Amino acid sequence: MVFLHLGDLHLGKSLCDYDLIEDQKYILDQILEIAVKESADGVLIAGDVYDKSIPSEAATNLLDYFLVNLAKKGIKVFMISGNHDSDDRLNFGSSLFASNEIYISSIFDGKLHKETLSSGNTVIDVYMLPFVKASQVKHFFPEADINNYDDAVRTIINNTDIDPNHKNILVAHQFVAGTGEDPALGGSESVGTQSVGLVEKIGYDCFDAFDYVALGHIHSPQRVGRDEVRYSGSPLKYSLSEASNEKTVPLITVSDDEKIKIELIPLKPMRNLRHIRGTLKELLDKKNVKAPDDFIYATLTDEDVVNDAMGIFRQVYPNTLHIDYDNSHMREIEQVDISRIADNKSFPDLIADFYRQIYSCDITEEEMEVMRAVAREAGVINEAD
Repeated sequence: MVFLHLGDLHLGKSLCDYDLIEDQKYILDQILEIAVKESADGVLIAGDVYDKSIPSEAATNLLDYFLVNLAKKGIKVFMISGNHDSDDRLNFGSSLFASNEIYISSIFDGKLHKETLSSGNTVIDVYMLPFVKASQVKHFFPEADINNYDDAVRTIINNTDIDPNHKNILVAHQFVAGTGEDPALGGSESVGTQSVGLVEKIGYDCFDAFDYVALGHIHSPQRVGRDEVRYSGSPLKYSLSEASNEKTVPLITVSDDEKIKIELIPLKPMRNLRHIRGTLKELLDKKNVKAPDDFIYATLTDEDVVNDAMGIFRQVYPNTLHIDYDNSHMREIEQVDISRIADNKSFPDLIADFYRQIYSCDITEEEMEVMRAVAREAGVINEAD
């Protein structure tokens, strides 16, 4: 049997001020084409289906469109909730969906639910583990020694009767690490996982009973510990940290007498996200401009700040997201000892120094008065200052 592994769809997400619904529909249509071409039996969706716990109407309509088209083609769906999803909202209508072989597990109820499939001599159990916290699991296993996420997931698995004579697949949405190695972070998840070393991290050996583990939560596609424990990654690039990622969808082939086969099929977005670097003149030179509708992060190496750089850039690259600088002034600022920068300095001195570092000239009295007014409003300085 053949499965596609998806995760972190984040339907309804915006990139800066740009609505991505059209881009998301484009990539989901591409995935539908792949599913048909490869005669997929099922699609594994490993959480963060929506970007927000209260999804927009456009996001829910897009998920409905995707699921309906999979059902029409007779392709089964195994979907779990992620940390971005509302468990209750994603679970709505799940009993009705199941009659069309769309299986949803979004609320952990103390049991690791599974669906059993068979093809010839091959029997496959697909287990679905929605995103769980240690406290949730402790509620159902009060006698277990559960102090972190790893303890919690091991407790769930150890209390599940897994048949070793079947092929076993798990769909999960957690932060899973290899031996002495954390997964490469990307996208919005990198913010929430800076402190995972103590609490949230789960060892990949926790899943030794499974032939394949379809993971969601990390946006960069990668294996963890072994090829069969894998993050599909998000189907689109959702941050600068993902600009160099090659987005793919894993195609999983399961048979009774062979090791699971994994093929990574490339995905091509409607609008790519790219990071370009150089002087303004170099980057906007006609011979260097390509795919102008792409989402652009630009790093300018001009020594002088360019007035209205964003406005100029968007005349050529209308979907420019962000512009920053890498020049001698910025490198000097990065080397400043922030802990000592305010020693024995007044507010005007600090502002004047900062202005001089950035613009290589002195701040005017009018500009300084504006800064004083803002600082008073924010409570940084007193009225008399």
